[in-house]
Amino acid sequence: MHYIILAVLLLLIVYVALRSFLNANPKTMAQNMSKIAGLAALLLALFLTATGRFPFAIPLGFIAISLLKGNFSGFNPFPGNANKSAGQHSRVRTRTVEMKLDHDTGEMEGRVIRGKFASRMLSSMSEPELIELWNECLKPDPQAAQLLEAYMDRLTPDWRDGAGAKAKQGSMSGSRSEGPISREEAYEILGLEPGASKVDIRRAHRRLMKRMHPDQGGSTYLAAKINEAKDLLLDQ
Repeated sequence: MHYIILAVLLLLIVYVALRSFLNANPKTMAQNMSKIAGLAALLLALFLTATGRFPFAIPLGFIAISLLKGNFSGFNPFPGNANKSAGQHSRVRTRTVEMKLDHDTGEMEGRVIRGKFASRMLSSMSEPELIELWNECLKPDPQAAQLLEAYMDRLTPDWRDGAGAKAKQGSMSGSRSEGPISREEAYEILGLEPGASKVDIRRAHRRLMKRMHPDQGGSTYLAAKINEAKDLLLDQ
């Protein structure tokens, strides 16, 4: 009878695990799997206790509790994705534009902070509107202009043909220093939580530079910010 109950419970756990795989997003999948494994271990520990196998039941019970609490560092069903969820997005802000970069896809999205197009998402703006915003940023906020160049280069690579000579020259010549970034900004640029380890910092830097390095068609400005963020966090 005990074996029939155990078999039914294990089938139920397998069903719940399959549902988790189908419905969970990658960020929470490892956590859900840890809980499912903890539940399975707890049920097995209870079964061993009911059948009098205490030497096996007690240590298994401790493992089950650790898994359910998420404190069992030895269990990681996705070792290749360790710490990846902490660096899925990077954020860079200027006075006019806030830009977000997806680490996995390399896609960029931005929001206008001030000016005529304030509160607009870049994805909701037409190409003429983006060029108009870019022109408005050239002198007062050249860093925003460089972010917009990177965004439009990915969205419509031929936008410069209709934007005039200034677009072909780019905004680098008019760029001026913004001053040093803060540690909080550095973590946001690398897409990491405060207190991330040096290993995580280097890993995030490598992943982002593969996307944003100028030699790979990325943004010179973003690459510089990524390098600045890494240097700041590793130096301190």
